[in-house]
Amino acid sequence: MIIKEIHKFSKNKLINKNLIMLLVICLFISCNFLENQMINKKEITAEEILNNPDYLAISYGGYRHNTRDIQPTMDELKEDLKILSSFGIKILRTYNLQLDQAPNILKAIKELKMSDADFEMYVMLGTWIDCENAWTDNPNHEKENESANAIEIQKAINLANMYPEIVKIIAVGNEAMVNWAWSYYVKPRVILNWVNHLQDLKKQKKLPENLWITSSDNFASWGGGEESYHTEDLNSLIKAVDFISMHTYAFHDTHYNPSFWKFNKNLKNDFSDLEIINKSMDNVHKYTISQYNSVKNYLDKIGVEKQVHIGELGWSTVSNELYGNNGTHAADEYKQALFFKKIREWTIKEKISCFYFEAFDEPWKDSQNNPNGSENHFGLFTVDGKAKYALWENVDNGSFKGLTRNGNSITKTFNGNSETLFNSILTPPEIE
Repeated sequence: MIIKEIHKFSKNKLINKNLIMLLVICLFISCNFLENQMINKKEITAEEILNNPDYLAISYGGYRHNTRDIQPTMDELKEDLKILSSFGIKILRTYNLQLDQAPNILKAIKELKMSDADFEMYVMLGTWIDCENAWTDNPNHEKENESANAIEIQKAINLANMYPEIVKIIAVGNEAMVNWAWSYYVKPRVILNWVNHLQDLKKQKKLPENLWITSSDNFASWGGGEESYHTEDLNSLIKAVDFISMHTYAFHDTHYNPSFWKFNKNLKNDFSDLEIINKSMDNVHKYTISQYNSVKNYLDKIGVEKQVHIGELGWSTVSNELYGNNGTHAADEYKQALFFKKIREWTIKEKISCFYFEAFDEPWKDSQNNPNGSENHFGLFTVDGKAKYALWENVDNGSFKGLTRNGNSITKTFNGNSETLFNSILTPPEIE
């Protein structure tokens, strides 16, 4: 009897062991399947992404508070990534590696890919480049902040090797060469040296061979502006990068270079305020294209054939200073929606990638001095997850169904009341 019970126990124990072993094997197979799915998808290259209208791009920070000391959590990042994916965004642009935000974005994307084989998102990883004594009263634009810049670049190298299926582009610097970035800008040779360093690592197989290297900077810095920018170092940089990532901001130029923006008062006799606004936004569109073409023309002038994509452009919806009621009347949701639609139509038609600025409002950018400053309000969504007018149609068609931000379902700004929205818009100023 005792022998039979021992045999029975041993048999059950063996069955339990077999069940456990079977579960482990199934889990292993499942993980391998997901890994294989990711490996298959990582074969897409930066060149294929940037020339593909199906891969919409956007600039993304994810900061929800009035300080970057409070980093977005992993759950918050995943929440945002799902929202962006729901209306076709497949490549993000980040700006620096000084904090945990960018590495956590990569981790969040990988985890979403592991849980959903159909989830697809890639990254243009930004590194911040400063001059010596940046952000002081005496920045030295002839030299760089070698130690800080080296740390940024090394972090980018590490992350590109850690997440080759996600990081498709490294951008060396953000508006780091344009002269109006007085607090920190560097000369093109600094950017050139780092770009060459990364390109050499690719040749040595110390970085993925299909990883593209660029710098993301103002159109003027890429030769589209004053002749003072037209240097041999810039020409060498243009030849060294894999593509040009240029910025253009008609929004800011409604104040700084407003010839395309203000209208002749005689138009009042023939057109309604809304028609004048629409005409002004047509001028904005043409102005943006002209700055894009100015870079293309410079490349033609120096005999370089290189893809030019838009690393940043956008339109703020709130301003109580230069662009609001007491300024150019540019900032509101209606104008942002017109701008967003026109830019998307143009760039999709021309197969130009456009990292639209930006996904969500970020209150840290001008929080200390002016919460209603324009820099805080470039998002297509408010901080609490309301879709601005540019995306009202996406709310109507169910793109955001079941998605939330800060615990809120994605609903329309102005409670979806278009009359209230239209009452908030202002006609551009007349020519004096």
